[in-house]
Amino acid sequence: MTALYEIDGVSHRYSRRSRPALDDVSLSLTKGSGLGIVGESGSGKTTLAMSMLGFVRPSAGEIRFDGRSVASMNRRAQRDFRRRVQLVLQDPYASLNPRMRVEDLISEPLRIATGKRDHAARVHELLAAVELPAELSVRRPHELSGGQRQRVAIARALAPRPEVVIADEPVSALDVSVRRSVLALLRRLAEHEGVTFVVISHDLGIIDRLCAEAAVMHEGRLVEHGPTSRLLSAPEHPYTSELISSIPALPPRRTAGIR
Repeated sequence: MTALYEIDGVSHRYSRRSRPALDDVSLSLTKGSGLGIVGESGSGKTTLAMSMLGFVRPSAGEIRFDGRSVASMNRRAQRDFRRRVQLVLQDPYASLNPRMRVEDLISEPLRIATGKRDHAARVHELLAAVELPAELSVRRPHELSGGQRQRVAIARALAPRPEVVIADEPVSALDVSVRRSVLALLRRLAEHEGVTFVVISHDLGIIDRLCAEAAVMHEGRLVEHGPTSRLLSAPEHPYTSELISSIPALPPRRTAGIR
């Protein structure tokens, strides 16, 4: 299958004196697959995600989306790219405008894309997709629980019907019980909405529940990449083994993961 994303020899330094945040990283992502990028803080995983979104311009190498260089897109191509690739951040409270109602938060990407203001039907469709009651549409973020806020953030990301959603630590700010339900929601969305997820996490256990493929980052380098099940059962790099040993106990896995 043709790769949606091609990451070719990407390196990046934030300053001349700093060590590389990314060091010659190469990866690809095909439509319909799920990719987990895992590593501890400072491993380069978030820099890689921000580079994939075009928020960080690599010092070397190239990232292509659907055959086009992300760094050199013109304004029209960027507008299309922003619709096709969406982001869900770690902290749902910080990522949502506290002055806006839920219906306005979810419809904002649609208003930007189309200029139209009436997207009530799509908002209600998305609330149902993330399993939130329609009456929450008139509430503001401070009136919601952490899990509800993250579901709103996910609904907003899904609003323009993207092909890829990059989720940066999507459940790490949530309580354990809420984390289980959001993980189950992400699995269902991948299976039924056709969204390709790229999940950034420090926890291989989370990646195991969401992604068929995993890429392990350590000190800016890609040290291991392959099927998540193989990485967990037969890791080839010592750092991957360390990550496995630190996985907290979670409920048994019920599905084979996002594909």
